[in-house]
Amino acid sequence: MEASHFPALLARAETLAGTVLLGEHGRRRAGAGDDFWQYRPLQPGDNYRHIDWRRSAKGDDQFISEREWQVAQSVQLWVDPGASMRFSSSRDLPTKADRARLIALAIAVLLIRGGERVGLTGWDLPPRRGEAQMLRLAEMFGRDDDSDYAEPEARGMLPHAKALFVSDFLSDIAPIEAALAKAADRNVRGTLVQVLDPAEEAFPFQGRTIFESVGKSVAYETLKAGDLRDRYLSRLAERKDRLETLCRQTGWQFYCHHTNQSAQSALLWLYRALDGGHP
Repeated sequence: MEASHFPALLARAETLAGTVLLGEHGRRRAGAGDDFWQYRPLQPGDNYRHIDWRRSAKGDDQFISEREWQVAQSVQLWVDPGASMRFSSSRDLPTKADRARLIALAIAVLLIRGGERVGLTGWDLPPRRGEAQMLRLAEMFGRDDDSDYAEPEARGMLPHAKALFVSDFLSDIAPIEAALAKAADRNVRGTLVQVLDPAEEAFPFQGRTIFESVGKSVAYETLKAGDLRDRYLSRLAERKDRLETLCRQTGWQFYCHHTNQSAQSALLWLYRALDGGHP
């Protein structure tokens, strides 16, 4: 992706983010913050300056006005830059890379505007706040890898942060397992978003077919592509099941998105997942 495309990607991400109703990104815990959360009775050790005299005047008891805990959270992203992500089965569909970058940048827009720090895994772009960070993220997402499949980047993950990995996850499973194990060791919780083209889900091929990787490092020709369908679908189901199992074991969540589906629905699911809910 050329540098001139960065503002366009960011503009699309901001438009997509605008379709999601962004409420306050509080944690629903008492602590330092600006928004009222709840009243509770005065307890031994409480500071009398925190008494809400208006509420207390309604009865014989004294009440503390608690505020919502709004300590900024660090969220670190990894978006697969591998060549396999540049696949699209139709001119009417975006590539997997385009959809992955759009969703990841849109969630970054939502989080940053909610007061969070967002960056990349690894060392190139640490989590930061601010509008300028969104442009930096758009620029970093434009970097492609020459290899067919890229391994998840799990270095530089901050303890107790949140993370988002977006990929087709069709490569060797071992690096994926290692990345999630490393994240779990640092008490990092997050989400895997698998992005697939609908042809990869349906395998609609028949007769003579040449299967070639996007990076052109692998090619396979068959005269009976239809005979491969059942085996392929079985392997894909096994991969999804393994990814879901990995997420359960490490406290992550798993979501599969197809490029012919609404990007908005994926973003809404992801926003709720990263916000601590269960979509």
